Amino acid sequence: MELKYESLSKETVQKMEADRQNNTLPKVGFCEADVIRRRDKESDRANIIRTAFVRDIDKIMHSPYYSRYADKTQVFSFYKNDDITRRSLHVQLVSRIARTIGKTLCLNADLIEAIALGHDIGHTPFGHAGEEFLDELFCEHTGRHFSHNIHSVRVLDRIFPYNISLQTLNGIAAHDGEMELCEYHTKPLDSFSTFDEQMEACYLDKRNVRKLVPATMEGCVMRISDIIAYLGKDRQDAERTNVIENSRFADGAIGTYNAEIINNLIVNIVENSYGKPYIKMDEVHFEALKKAKADNYELIYKNSTVRDVLHQTVQPMMAEVYKRLFTDFVEGKKDSPIFTHHIAYVNRAHYQHDVPYTETEPNQIVVDYIASMTDDYFIDLYAYLFPGSKKKILYKGYFE
Repeated sequence: MELKYESLSKETVQKMEADRQNNTLPKVGFCEADVIRRRDKESDRANIIRTAFVRDIDKIMHSPYYSRYADKTQVFSFYKNDDITRRSLHVQLVSRIARTIGKTLCLNADLIEAIALGHDIGHTPFGHAGEEFLDELFCEHTGRHFSHNIHSVRVLDRIFPYNISLQTLNGIAAHDGEMELCEYHTKPLDSFSTFDEQMEACYLDKRNVRKLVPATMEGCVMRISDIIAYLGKDRQDAERTNVIENSRFADGAIGTYNAEIINNLIVNIVENSYGKPYIKMDEVHFEALKKAKADNYELIYKNSTVRDVLHQTVQPMMAEVYKRLFTDFVEGKKDSPIFTHHIAYVNRAHYQHDVPYTETEPNQIVVDYIASMTDDYFIDLYAYLFPGSKKKILYKGYFE
């Protein structure tokens, strides 16, 4: 099968080359001088070496939870296979795709990278199924909701108050890769008070997550890049795990294979967005993107091989873990992992806040802990807490 790779039109290439030669590049990127932080600290101000958003990048990459991306499921859990995507690779792919688009459109590449590297740092173990299970538990006990993008903001702004910029946090909160658009327009956001109100609204009603809009063009690019990054890669992983052959997916304007999808969507976005104050695809490519995403849901994400084992094992196990950790915390069992592995860890990691972390609402502390876990850590913790349980998770080995 011959792959189809599109290219920019001759007219667009000539326009871009002329703008570079004549120093008339579009001024659509976010201006570093307009960065907003909760606290005006000398140590967070930009200098000649580290721009405002490079400082955000450094904070995110050196945060205690960044390394946990490496063992958090993207889609396929319980496989001993180093070729299957974990969140660590996903955030790098998103960053690379978004920066490619952003640089070509003359956007702020550092802001794009900061949003991309932090956008899933609050994600649960076991992918979106794990997020669904934790949301149900949190809502059952408190009436509040869990969303991984909102929790990513909590990790970087509350659990570890790093003084991350409003622009980076907004991009992380509004990155929802489950809602594709033909055009992405920005919505101004100029204060943390408004942002905090938006975050609280998402805790109270999960539907409000989809109402969040990026305040910057960089956030818009990151949002579509999240979809581009997983669309074809999840198909590669599905084929590697023998869930489905790539040939089952319908052909379309963006192609069916990962390399085609990435190239053709990047080209079309640049073709339709260069010099404009919004991010856009044409209708043909947008419809193909929607169809490809729908096919992924039908053939991969809803596949019984992917979902059944999670619902049969992880869901009841997470309920047990939640209950035990909550009880241990409210009863003050200092030898419990919620104290020794979580609270002590948070407090050691330069936690600075007016209110001690232990005074956080107990259910929220439990949710913070479970969301921070990697897949393997959760499995080991369950075995530690419930050594006599018959619930077991079996990994599919390298040679099976």
